[in-house]
Amino acid sequence: MNRLHPPPRVLEIAERLERAGHEAWCVGGAIRDALLGHPHLDWDLATSATPTEVRTLFGDRRTIPIGVEFGTVGVLDRDGAMHEVTTFRRDVRTDGRHAEVEFGASLDDDLARRDFTINAIAYSPRLGEIRDPFGGRADLVRRVVRAVGDPEARMREDRLRAIRAIRFAARFGFAIDEPTMRAIAGSAPYLGRLSPERVKQELDKTMEQVRRPSAAFALWQSSGAFATLVPPLANATPRDLSVPDHLAMPSGSARPARRALRFAGLLAGLGASGAERVMTALRSSKHELQLVGAVIGRWERLGEEMTRTLAAARAPMDVDVRRWVAAVGRLQVGAVMRLAAAEWAVARHHGAAAPNEAAVRAVYRRMLRSAFRDPVDLGALAVDGDDLRRVGIPPGPGLGKILQALLAVVIDDPSKNTTDWLLQEAMRTNAALPPDGRGGSKAGGGSDVRTPD
Repeated sequence: MNRLHPPPRVLEIAERLERAGHEAWCVGGAIRDALLGHPHLDWDLATSATPTEVRTLFGDRRTIPIGVEFGTVGVLDRDGAMHEVTTFRRDVRTDGRHAEVEFGASLDDDLARRDFTINAIAYSPRLGEIRDPFGGRADLVRRVVRAVGDPEARMREDRLRAIRAIRFAARFGFAIDEPTMRAIAGSAPYLGRLSPERVKQELDKTMEQVRRPSAAFALWQSSGAFATLVPPLANATPRDLSVPDHLAMPSGSARPARRALRFAGLLAGLGASGAERVMTALRSSKHELQLVGAVIGRWERLGEEMTRTLAAARAPMDVDVRRWVAAVGRLQVGAVMRLAAAEWAVARHHGAAAPNEAAVRAVYRRMLRSAFRDPVDLGALAVDGDDLRRVGIPPGPGLGKILQALLAVVIDDPSKNTTDWLLQEAMRTNAALPPDGRGGSKAGGGSDVRTPD
């Protein structure tokens, strides 16, 4: 009880509702998390007031009609933070995703329509009373996710509940009680009724909230949820599903990038093209899709070589490090190496050949230094296309090929990255090209111009 301390700004909303003659109870995840001793920022309320009464009481400037047809009004507290205030309601009919509701219900009626007992607990700050008609507190002590009432009926009402149950169990390290787990498996063939956006949202929350996402993904797989929602992962190995466990949980401003990196870990076994197809089907943002595909693509190209080199118990040569950085790109070194470290950690766990942690840390530091010190991209060359044109090399595909050849030489030997040497080399290279492969003409074949590895 003493852990239930709603913030003052939430108490003010509740007090205003009660002064107007309405009931006001704190409900939902905030109560669950408070009883578990976890911090929770989103305190919402259930009330006997209708949506119209809530809007009248707090005024148009402090209310947002985010779901009036379902009884929910967003109320802004004195700091401008929004809290959902929802009218007591009961379901009239559902279609597996959306419910038609009626108001005028009691608090117990409202709690009876919720998904799991641990989410069907209410607290009255004024009375200091906990309302727990379905044994949610006992289930928190037992560390069990259990559906309210008939599990199969709860899953039919809202198919999203099946994967929500899995997320809650993985997040808190709970078990799912047997009848609820059977209902989840029975619901799996019907999960296709969920929109890709809602499925992606659940996967996002799993990546953001669950320290070991593989605990959730194993249940997605065994229940049949992957077979319906993300078929390419239906037969993924435990090794593949566990890679995200070794990638840091998202937090703060790093959340989108770190979440995308966890997706890259989950989908790396599908290759870049397979991962991009999955992310596209889930309606991922263009930025996230490109990041996942790029990280996996670079790992595909370099992973085998890096694994072989580092697992050979010798430090890679400086030229190897520069080539790896050039292939990865300066700004992607961190992301690719985090994925690599996760892949190698899982490989070691399964007894496969992989570099040890010390070797991984050492090469990561070397790659970071190289990324910001060595000439590993065209922008770091001591000459550019304008310089080459000034010495008589005409613009065109041939000029670009010469620049790439110069970069390959400089990656091998950074001491050659001087204006004089590169211009002389550029002119020699251009003279050695067949006429149809020089600057200003169509790209020719048969050239022996070097390109970076």
